Amino acid sequence: MSPAVAHVYEIELLHLLVSPEHAYFGRPRDGAADVETHDATSVDLVAGKGIRGDRFYGKAAHMDAAVTLLAHEAWVGVAEDLGLDPVPDVLLARRNLVVRGIELDPLRGNDFTIETAGGSVVLHGGRPAAPCAWMDRVVAPGAHAALRGRGGLRCRVVTDGRLVRGPARLLSPVEMDPARAADAVLRRTPLP
Repeated sequence: MSPAVAHVYEIELLHLLVSPEHAYFGRPRDGAADVETHDATSVDLVAGKGIRGDRFYGKAAHMDAAVTLLAHEAWVGVAEDLGLDPVPDVLLARRNLVVRGIELDPLRGNDFTIETAGGSVVLHGGRPAAPCAWMDRVVAPGAHAALRGRGGLRCRVVTDGRLVRGPARLLSPVEMDPARAADAVLRRTPLP
């Protein structure tokens, strides 16, 4: 199944996070678990299950949110809001796919395709990926609040496919202005 495509956006997949275990559970004051996490060069996605090898793969409670996306621009905006220099490692957010060049919120409720040199996959944009209190512990005090409204997007995997890190295209039924989208993400202002 392929979504209705009316708009094509050049984006970049900066990071592909795969972690077989949760790092943030329990109380933040106790510290994060020491778990193996991979910033992979490629990932295999399976329809209805998620990213092969990831902590949410095949978990019934996470089928509609098995893959999480984060806009790199949002992470930079958080760092700017908090006066952090350099920008903290984006992998601390624990989102599976970190993308640059597109705002994610307009994709909610829509099927969209990400095409890379290694293949493509159709995802369904679900609910926002709300930040957790752990962000104040692992990033900086205030990061939890700064990420509200720009913590990313939870997605369901619609088709099997492989994604590779690097240049990509996002095919979507939603028209967006990438320049305005980046500005909206940085400033946490919703698009009209």
